[in-house]
Amino acid sequence: MTVANYIMDLRKKVGHDRLLFVGTGVIVYKDGKVLLQKRRDNGLWASHGGAAEIGEYLEDAARRELYEETGLIAGCLELLDIFSGPEGLYTYPNGDDVYVIGVCYICREFSGEIIPQAEEVVALEWFEWDNLPGDKEISPLDRRYFKAFKEKFGEK
Repeated sequence: MTVANYIMDLRKKVGHDRLLFVGTGVIVYKDGKVLLQKRRDNGLWASHGGAAEIGEYLEDAARRELYEETGLIAGCLELLDIFSGPEGLYTYPNGDDVYVIGVCYICREFSGEIIPQAEEVVALEWFEWDNLPGDKEISPLDRRYFKAFKEKFGEK
């Protein structure tokens, strides 16, 4: 069963009530630039990632989501951090309420052709490290990832 089917089945039972998710994020970083995606659901910029499948290793989920959303095949993934707490509370534009425990990775090595996933991604764009979109332009669940990335690596 895919995570989409699993979540849809749960949503049939609980409606928009809060669900607990474990998700992954991937910050693609190379030569002082970060590859961001503009999300279709909220129109904001974000890292690449999503919910882990049942029984799936988190690093495998991160690789799968990166490939699905961007067409990129991740090389080595470096763990940035594990995120929990109130910043993980989010309500999607459709009203679905979630609490996301996020595991974020950094990907500096990748291959493949950049192709945005039409269902979820409006655009993929490289941003200079010192010219990332502002907090209000970043998807709420991803703000914590970028804050931690800046704290760990400083202004590069």
